[in-house]
Amino acid sequence: MQASADSTRMECFWSNWKCQAIDLLYWRDVKQTGIVFGSVLLMLFSLTQFSVVSVIAYLALAALSATISFRIYKSVLQAVQKTDEGHPFKNYLDIEISLSQEQIQKYTDCLQVYTNSIVRELRRLFLVQDLVDSLKFAVLMWLLTYVGALFNGLTLLIMAVVSMFSLPAVYDKYQAQIDQYLGLVRTNMNTIVAKIQAKIPGAKQKE
Repeated sequence: MQASADSTRMECFWSNWKCQAIDLLYWRDVKQTGIVFGSVLLMLFSLTQFSVVSVIAYLALAALSATISFRIYKSVLQAVQKTDEGHPFKNYLDIEISLSQEQIQKYTDCLQVYTNSIVRELRRLFLVQDLVDSLKFAVLMWLLTYVGALFNGLTLLIMAVVSMFSLPAVYDKYQAQIDQYLGLVRTNMNTIVAKIQAKIPGAKQKE
């Protein structure tokens, strides 16, 4: 019964987390999204100037300074007012964050499924099960060599974060126009791929 209750709570937690993530990416609460977006960007830009260890240490010190100061402030306030409100972070300390064996097994199984799927796909591409797909993958890797020459991993991560917080909102606002152009691009790409497949011996047509 306890494991079932824990599983239910964890499912609710992940469901709420997904909803909150969607709300953040779509700027449903501008203030909250701005704080998260600004904090992530600040951390990433900090990593361009300092080492990962230094950034983690400074962030930990900043968080500890805030929580210790607030704890001391509340303790002094309770002493002056002669009240007994208890620990100021009691509500957060009481939150259960441990994972049961059943939950760990569930997420491990999901990870295993994704890992196996990726390995099978890479095997298919590298061993040229489908010539056209392998060629497309080779072109993608070739393009990434130029991307890697222009940007380092951290710069790409910053660009990815900016895209995550901007593209969903733009798509949500201009969905009809974007879908129209994407449909045209997809049709042209399918036509080109079909012509290439028709000219390459041994390349099988996809249904």
